Amino acid sequence: MDASVSSKLTDKSTFETDVRGIVTPKYVRAALPSDSVAGVQPSFVVEPGSEQELAKVLKLANGAGLAVIPRGGGTKLEWGNRPARADVILSTARLNRVIEHPWADLTVSVEAGCTLAKLQETVAKHRQRLALDTLWAERATVGGVLSTNDGGALRLRFGSLRDLVIGVTVALADGTLANSGGKVVKNVAGYDLPKLLTGALGTLGVLTRAIFRLHPLPKVTRTISCPTANAGDAQKLVLDLQNSKLAHSALQICWGAGTQPRVDVLFEGTEAGLAAQVQHAKAILGAATIGDGDRDVWDTRQEICSSGKGGGEFAVAKFATLPAELAELLEMIAGLCSGELRWSVAVQATGIGWVRLKGAATGIDSVLRQLRADLEGRGGSLVLAHRGASMKEFDAWGNAGDALPLTRAVKAQFDPLGTLNPGRFVGGI
Repeated sequence: MDASVSSKLTDKSTFETDVRGIVTPKYVRAALPSDSVAGVQPSFVVEPGSEQELAKVLKLANGAGLAVIPRGGGTKLEWGNRPARADVILSTARLNRVIEHPWADLTVSVEAGCTLAKLQETVAKHRQRLALDTLWAERATVGGVLSTNDGGALRLRFGSLRDLVIGVTVALADGTLANSGGKVVKNVAGYDLPKLLTGALGTLGVLTRAIFRLHPLPKVTRTISCPTANAGDAQKLVLDLQNSKLAHSALQICWGAGTQPRVDVLFEGTEAGLAAQVQHAKAILGAATIGDGDRDVWDTRQEICSSGKGGGEFAVAKFATLPAELAELLEMIAGLCSGELRWSVAVQATGIGWVRLKGAATGIDSVLRQLRADLEGRGGSLVLAHRGASMKEFDAWGNAGDALPLTRAVKAQFDPLGTLNPGRFVGGI
């Protein structure tokens, strides 16, 4: 047997023995095929019961040269590139508490393994919410949502996830537990670790808890949906709404094969306050159908990202472009998919959107490459969230530009041995 292989097996055996002493044998098991990450099979699944246990496990893995894949609810494990290595799945399933909810301060402290649904249910008892419409909230965890920077259409009014998180605790690869931020909204002292870790795909550290700012729950919601003749008309309505004095919470365009482009706008507030808002919006939109608190249209993004029924090859990508270029991009997607591909798009007024392509793998690959080239040429981006099994190798992130050297330097500072999610992030980090 090769010496390096023998050493690796010894390291794994020693790691397993030592980890059992930390979390007890009950919470260490051999990884199953269902635990694979993008086709890469790990050896162990470990479920620590506290931040301290998680940090100790991570330190052991780092010292043994084992690659660690952090996992929450597992809803977005396929996002990013295929891992270069995968030895240990480090699960936050047992770190699932809402630690503290000082409701008078409109903040909440929560462990990383807590689901978004549980968090929202807890703070709703005081008529509050985390103003975030993430995917698969029943299973998605706080740590996973932060690591993937998964926010929805509500960011138009309440800001991005980086605006909502005000503090974190993170376990670094060497076993250090680091804190940044605080429990009050105005705390801005120190290095802004919460914003740095948001969207880093768990490559800098494993989030163990987070503190968020909250907002009041709306008493009433109204959704107005307006079909349009083409993408140009849809973009005009979006820009008109944005340039108005309306206080809408979300605004999107949805379109797909065999349908008309549709503009959806969400209002939240009191019954009296929304009456004038809806009337003004109707004057801008013209012919529209009004749904009283109808949330179905806001599930379009989740439908695009879900596996769906009927099987078949499909891909899902997140893109970003300027709001003034939405119509041009939507028409391009429709033109590229005019053949055998089925497609659907949901794009927010901010220019952030999602596209789903279904059909032959070669056709999907061709469309994605053309879309990425066009978007990057105009300063936008396209990030692949799901790839079909028979698709060619396709870098999930695209061109990182001038930011890549700095990103590599930050990775080297936080995780010099490349223990956390190796190869999964931008530039193969």
